[in-house]
Amino acid sequence: MSNEAIEAAAFRRLLAHLDARKDVQNIDLMNLAGFCRNCLAKWYLAEAENHGQTLDLDSARETIYGMPYADWKAQYQTEVTAEQKAAFAASRE
Repeated sequence: MSNEAIEAAAFRRLLAHLDARKDVQNIDLMNLAGFCRNCLAKWYLAEAENHGQTLDLDSARETIYGMPYADWKAQYQTEVTAEQKAAFAASRE
């Protein structure tokens, strides 16, 4: 198996893990890891463009979220707490 195939499999596993953990909000990911599902979608879009593929952000987000972004937000996104906001602000200092 090539490194590229292994990397692709690991990426698919990451997406499956994130899909299984819809309870983990993007703000939590940002606060702990410095990236979120939206970051992954933007990276995915950039790499598609780097490889000559035409893609838009909504399509990239659907790949990452496993559904349209608006649907994911409506079903799974919760309000950001004061503590999450404070942690986010502190991580940007």
